Amino acid sequence: MPTSFVISRPKDGGKGKRMERDFKIEIKSPSLEEMGKEFVQVWRDAEQGKVPPKPVERVSFENLKILVQILTPKRIQVLTVLHEEGPSAIRALAKKLHRDYKNVHQDIQILERIGLVEETKEGLVAAPFNKIVAEIRLAA
Repeated sequence: MPTSFVISRPKDGGKGKRMERDFKIEIKSPSLEEMGKEFVQVWRDAEQGKVPPKPVERVSFENLKILVQILTPKRIQVLTVLHEEGPSAIRALAKKLHRDYKNVHQDIQILERIGLVEETKEGLVAAPFNKIVAEIRLAA
């Protein structure tokens, strides 16, 4: 069974409504067959007018070692500060963290690639998710 982490945030759905947006980090290597089945199910649901209750963004890691290499304690600290203090320029963020700009910039690039950090219209970086929920299955 895979280990997964769910990170969610409310998002404005466009008409003043708030929408829940999930980001799922999984430790597994989905097969092409699994991905195909999921795609077909979503397609069939859409044809029947069924809309998923909330969108799910997802990234999968082959194993825990790779996840730990990507989601380091310093990167979690970056996410925490961005969440607590709001969008920030990378230089200002580096200063708050008492870290070198180059290292924080590199962390931001990696976090952006996996979808945990986004750039705002103003060119600042933001960690828009409210929580990280980890689920670790120990048995099948």
